[in-house]
Amino acid sequence: MTVQDIWLLSPEISMALLALLVIAVDLMTRSMSKVLTVAFIGLSAPVILTLNLWFNWFGDPSITDAVFDTFQADRFSLFFKFILLLVTAGTILASVKYISNDRVKAYGGEFLSLILLSVSGMMVLVSATELITIYVALELTALPIVALAAIHRSKQGVEAGTKFFVLSAISSAILLYGFAYIYGYTGSTHLSVIMERLSMLPTEAGVPFGSFAVLLAVIMITAGFGFKMAVVPWQMWVPDVYQGAPTPVVAFLSVASKSAAFAVLMRVMYTAFGGDNLMQDWSGLFAILAAITMTLGNILALSQSNIKRLLGYSTIAQAGYILVGVASVPVNHVGLSAAGAGPQGVLYYLAGYAFTNLAVFFTVIAITSRTDDNSIEGMNGLLKRSPLLAGLLVFGLLSLLGMPPTVGFMTKVVVFGAAINANLTWVAVVGVVNTVIAAYYYLRVIRAIVFEDASDQSTFSADRPILVAASFAAVGAAVFGIAPFLLLDIAGKALPIVLAL
Repeated sequence: MTVQDIWLLSPEISMALLALLVIAVDLMTRSMSKVLTVAFIGLSAPVILTLNLWFNWFGDPSITDAVFDTFQADRFSLFFKFILLLVTAGTILASVKYISNDRVKAYGGEFLSLILLSVSGMMVLVSATELITIYVALELTALPIVALAAIHRSKQGVEAGTKFFVLSAISSAILLYGFAYIYGYTGSTHLSVIMERLSMLPTEAGVPFGSFAVLLAVIMITAGFGFKMAVVPWQMWVPDVYQGAPTPVVAFLSVASKSAAFAVLMRVMYTAFGGDNLMQDWSGLFAILAAITMTLGNILALSQSNIKRLLGYSTIAQAGYILVGVASVPVNHVGLSAAGAGPQGVLYYLAGYAFTNLAVFFTVIAITSRTDDNSIEGMNGLLKRSPLLAGLLVFGLLSLLGMPPTVGFMTKVVVFGAAINANLTWVAVVGVVNTVIAAYYYLRVIRAIVFEDASDQSTFSADRPILVAASFAAVGAAVFGIAPFLLLDIAGKALPIVLAL
């Protein structure tokens, strides 16, 4: 490993070292506030190092490949690293109250270090350009989440962790089989080399992807990543894990894991399977998955009475909307306009979704920590009991629904517009219909907050750290909805580095 390799890997290295530092500080002091302070302030190191790679303050800007071309610190990966760092900082702030609980305080340091280790894996994952590296990064990402889901050691927590572990292992095995097939067919594990060799190998007429071997490999790879993205039919773990795991973990999982999964899916598909014919084949596959995912997620959410399970099914539906952007391959690779580029729309959607979903989950954490009630009925009369938290939650739910001028509205406009430009109008229509379906359960929660009377009329407020985190996320959702070009411009700069568009 060269000095340049270390420089390109510096955000990941600093994140892993921060996790070790948190463990060390936790062993040396009983003050959980000091551990939290070290974790939060320590995030400045990977943030600065990531900014350095984006703006090329130091080092050779022409070199982005590292570790024998298995890792690429390009702007595509850096875009997602910014999202992951944002989510991590928010999760730490949202966890202050949770970790301060006497029941959790004993393993608060482990809680924070597991989050940091998982993020380290995600940061490697979004930069990985080689199949074995991708697999190792996925496992580094998943194993800490298993521990985080079960960290409560309650019956529901252990069940959530066990389900996530078993299903994650199965999906990883399927993914590994897909990698093995494509390696056996092309003789390489490097994404760029796979694309070159696929273009040279003979194809079978009338067979999707030109070969049954490639078809099987793509199906297995999609299944493996589908679990991480919570795409139907690999979404079974979501509602149980979301209900049983600690809410800060759920907030982290709903955004960070999904962002990393979509990032690696896009890199694999656009780099290894980026030929024109191949793109059209997997575009059709993803379009069908998107329609099924958003429809099933929204329909199952209609009958939920637990707010965390409802948001779990909402997350599944959101994965369907994002997948529309992945499927929307630009016709003839022309243009990266705001309304016409599916890949650009995906990046914009994921960033906007991060702000929106964090605002919702952080607010839910603040509310349920006071009421100890995760039911939708427990939200009754919230506007009178805590006007600020009620306003934040209503705004977040409206953004998830896609109401203007929130970022949720603009992300849907961009993604559905991209689908129309890519001759996938039917998917856009399905998306609009699903938005109408989703309005029922989002507005049901809003009605409980605004119009229903609470059995307990006592007022309460949120702790300052989580209130700051929720407010910051809500402001981001508002700003990037009113001025979408701010995020779209950054997304546009991230795409050409990676995608051959």
